[in-house]
Amino acid sequence: MFAYIVRRLLLIIPTLFGIMVINFAIVQVAPGGPVEQTIAELEGRGISATARISSGGGETVGGGGSENSHYRGARGLDPEFVKEIEKLYGFDKPPVERFIDMMKHYVRFDFGDSFFKGRPVVDLVIEKFPVSISLGLWTTLLMYLISIPLGIKKAVKDGSRFDIWTSVVIITGNAIPSFLFAVLLIVLFAGGSFVQWFPLRGLVSDNWTDLAWPQRILDYFWHLALPLAALLVGSFASLTMLTKNSFLEQINQQYVITARAKGLTERRVLYGHVFRNAMLIVIAGFPSAFIGILFTSSLLIEIIFSLDGLGQLGYEAVINRDYPIVFATTYFFTLLGLVMNLVGDITYTLVDPRIDFESRRV
Repeated sequence: MFAYIVRRLLLIIPTLFGIMVINFAIVQVAPGGPVEQTIAELEGRGISATARISSGGGETVGGGGSENSHYRGARGLDPEFVKEIEKLYGFDKPPVERFIDMMKHYVRFDFGDSFFKGRPVVDLVIEKFPVSISLGLWTTLLMYLISIPLGIKKAVKDGSRFDIWTSVVIITGNAIPSFLFAVLLIVLFAGGSFVQWFPLRGLVSDNWTDLAWPQRILDYFWHLALPLAALLVGSFASLTMLTKNSFLEQINQQYVITARAKGLTERRVLYGHVFRNAMLIVIAGFPSAFIGILFTSSLLIEIIFSLDGLGQLGYEAVINRDYPIVFATTYFFTLLGLVMNLVGDITYTLVDPRIDFESRRV
């Protein structure tokens, strides 16, 4: 197992490098880079959607349009001044050199400063991280706590009325986009048109620090109720059906028939024998499921509910062409995703020690 882990860790390096190369190359052809944003700001044509340029510069991180010295709207500006703007953002160097410098910094987890916020990217990510962690952790935990028992129940009652109706409900929920359900929840329960039982924005109330600990906990979950409901509505289907199918496959195996013939109770057969084998693929998928919910599904939810997390930060960075944040978060979360995939493989061996990865080449 140790040799397999070492091989997988070594494989992370070229995979991560390739992903960063592709993202960097795509950005080079994207219009409206930070230099153009700055020129537009100086001429009163601000194209920045959520931020304004600060006095802070950035590391040598590349972005689109930097190698083109003829920026739209720059004709009335002194060419030397435009070059100073390029130098401010590190765009006075060729793209290849910028990429190499960027990766040298990233290997040391030095992500530089935000172009438009004037603060270290690491500080911004750490500041926003608790909000996204709250959404991802609770969504994943509730999804597993509900989907696994539901999937087992559906497998035991396969073909029954319970199985049919629950399938209709979860498939319908899966067909509804989470952001659309979020808007519906706001309209119904957050003062949109009917009642205002839940807050519309934020993770905690403004007076949260003044509350006692029991009240803080209640206030925290009160603010999380609608965002979690929006994220969960479409999260049950795949995991529930995966659990059901895994159990159905194992229930028909010979060892289950043998266990029943020995006189074991149905509960003992189900949870003492079937559960371990059926849960292999479900439990091993937990790390990747958490990463997926944390860094993809919560993006629109954070924006809709005005939750100041990583999704909101990434959205603002893309709109403002804040490339240090864009590339740094891409690098960090890609690395985290690759590591979590390895954790998923290790989880297989923890659930069932009979699995041996040593014979695999990758």
